[in-house]
Amino acid sequence: MMYMHYCKCCHRIHMLNGHKRSCPNCSESITELKVPYMEYVSMNREKRDALLTRLADEAQLQDLSTTYRMYKYSKWYKELHGQIPGNAIITYTLTGETQMNNAVSVI
Repeated sequence: MMYMHYCKCCHRIHMLNGHKRSCPNCSESITELKVPYMEYVSMNREKRDALLTRLADEAQLQDLSTTYRMYKYSKWYKELHGQIPGNAIITYTLTGETQMNNAVSVI
């Protein structure tokens, strides 16, 4: 299945199969969009340019983004956990989540 993603670094929209985590162009983190594939491909050039402009604004990007909730079943997650010892503590950064400036990490 095709999913729409946005890269803030490249300022590009990517149509990618599956729920990808990194940009195929620059390898930076990408944001999965709520915009359905069929809706995007039916947009004309003006609408696509307007969408890109909206995505460049952080507040609007938050409104247009979504988080893939089933990531624990994805291939990249299983591969990552196959390489990590069982007693390791793992943390993830989710795009669109509020940063905690007063958070403390304990190792």
